[in-house]
Amino acid sequence: MSRPAKIIIDLAAIQANCRLAQTLAPHSKTVAVVKADAYGHGAVEVTKALEPQVEMFTVSCLEEALILRENGLKKPILLLEGCFDIGELKIALDNQCEIIVHSRLQLEQLLNTRLKTPLNIWLKIDTGMHRLGILPKEVESIYAKLVESSNVNNIVLMTHFAHADAVGGAHTAKQISQFETCIQPIVAHANHKVELSMANSAALLAWQQTRVDWNRPGIMLYGLSPFAETIEEATALIPAMNFESQVIALREILTGESVGYGCTWTAQRPSVIATIAVGYGDGYPRTAKSGTPVLINNQRAPLAGRVSMDLISVDVTELANVQLGDKAVLWGKTLSANEVASWADTIGYELVTRMPRRVTRHFVK
Repeated sequence: MSRPAKIIIDLAAIQANCRLAQTLAPHSKTVAVVKADAYGHGAVEVTKALEPQVEMFTVSCLEEALILRENGLKKPILLLEGCFDIGELKIALDNQCEIIVHSRLQLEQLLNTRLKTPLNIWLKIDTGMHRLGILPKEVESIYAKLVESSNVNNIVLMTHFAHADAVGGAHTAKQISQFETCIQPIVAHANHKVELSMANSAALLAWQQTRVDWNRPGIMLYGLSPFAETIEEATALIPAMNFESQVIALREILTGESVGYGCTWTAQRPSVIATIAVGYGDGYPRTAKSGTPVLINNQRAPLAGRVSMDLISVDVTELANVQLGDKAVLWGKTLSANEVASWADTIGYELVTRMPRRVTRHFVK
């Protein structure tokens, strides 16, 4: 018998979430975001499942792209952080990668090297995220240099939103306006269609005007909503990761007795405590507070005491007929990772992305 903590990835759910993204913008092309091992869901398996469905994939860096190429991916791959040196440019070209240019250093490296064939470039414009991207006032001059370069083939103009999960928020509206204003001279004077990309998951779901030539769905592919509140378009998302384990011990404790490290939880009545084989060594957040919901036999029960490396304790006093070996769901289709994350002072993105290799993954359709 292997340790019972495991992750089950529903590839059909990921395909369905992708179809939802495409239904929202039927005239757009899709860049599926599979960085950080597809948000912890397994990039190789996810890209194989989505390859017939999408036009392109995107990862953070060249190392992630090469893993996908080594495992047979044929579709183009976009490097979200671009290349870190001139040597990477040539490797990117050899591996059918498209690159983002977000700084003058990257621009100079691209223009001052000799490539055997031109690259497709995505020019990232900083409209208010203030992490990466060229300034709006530089867009026309840098675009002109890219057009003139023999190293450059097609150019996509793109931006990234800082707060698209605030539906109707002023910051995103300002970013959209800034983007449209700075690219307008290029679009107006080009003798061909200039391709654009704005929408991440939150924008794609809630900001119709951002659904342009290329959309970049990420977290929504994996069935998690990027919004704190309920958004109608996001209610159809299907969580793809089911994180589960088993009850391995049951004990009765008396009023006033404590559970776990630090004695932070004390029984207020005679209680039944279930010990589950999962802990922060398996990716369950140590910061999860007492009261965090766990599903045992599809019944909600509260976490009791601190999360340890390999185990958690759950108060099952109110549950009927709990036995050794019963399944415990930490998050998944019936208990959102977003809800668990709120108890741990983090976000669902982090929970699913940081899952360690100790937890076995099983892929189903």
